[in-house]
Amino acid sequence: MRVAVSGYYGFGNTGDEAIALAITRELKKLQVRPLLLSNTPQESAALYGCESAQRMEPRALLGAVLRSQVVLSGGGGLLQDKTSARTLTYYLSVIRLARFLGKRVVVFNQSVGPLSAAGGRKVAGALRGTLVIVRDQTSLDTLRGLGIHGELGGDPALLLEPTPGLSRNPHRVVIAPRGDVTDATGHLKTVTRTLQAEGRQVTALSFMPDHDDAAAHALGADEVISTRDPQLALDTIAQSGYVIGVRLHAVILAAAAGTPFSAVAYDPKVQGFADDAGAPTHPTDLNPAAVTDEALRRTAPNWSAVEDMKLRAAESFSRALGL
Repeated sequence: MRVAVSGYYGFGNTGDEAIALAITRELKKLQVRPLLLSNTPQESAALYGCESAQRMEPRALLGAVLRSQVVLSGGGGLLQDKTSARTLTYYLSVIRLARFLGKRVVVFNQSVGPLSAAGGRKVAGALRGTLVIVRDQTSLDTLRGLGIHGELGGDPALLLEPTPGLSRNPHRVVIAPRGDVTDATGHLKTVTRTLQAEGRQVTALSFMPDHDDAAAHALGADEVISTRDPQLALDTIAQSGYVIGVRLHAVILAAAAGTPFSAVAYDPKVQGFADDAGAPTHPTDLNPAAVTDEALRRTAPNWSAVEDMKLRAAESFSRALGL
């Protein structure tokens, strides 16, 4: 069986590449051939050891869907029109194409929203009668408001594991900013200085170098790690004692690694994940004292809830494939 995977892959975003890594690994465990729709198909094929096709080239996209028995739309936060209406149009077009060609189509471990009224109507029309698996309760509520039934899964990146043999430094704090959330970056500078004064080593982790490097360097951290490699990001987090994440997958990888974390909820998908995990969250105009205190105390999420999320993520693959 060949499974085409549609998402935001091949753009140098470590969070989305973590999803790609997890999905391709899990599919191969099930003796399924992944075909990743990517912006950089040759690079993706080499990175993940799978077939890949150009996501924006109509002939390549059509051929990939024709050759596949199943099309997974996701994971990630694809079905939203906050970024742009074109983004939503693209992903819904892939879903409609696959359905038109008679393929098994699954919305796979996505977040849904934010959506405008017009976007909500488009999503409702495209998803009616489709198996929809989302990664957080907030997305289930959004679907319910659109009259669409959904099931709860989990972000595939929760299934990634750190490199064996790593040791954890409880006094190391990782902060993962986001370049376009500038109000949070200013407050995180204060958090960094206070943590350093308390004897903590602060690592600034840039998940999307082209967008986040300036914010990471602005924090005044003891070191800056800029990477597009999800395994390196996961291993960095696994060797730390706490994570403060504006980037969603900073906190998702923290959950995967068993590292306590707090989230800066610049977007509902971040709030949704943190709520489901029982982890502390803060607005973008965060209170530095509160965030610093959580980092010093290493405030933990609900680890039982995190394990449930991992289990749902693992089980969602067999559900999606109809196994």
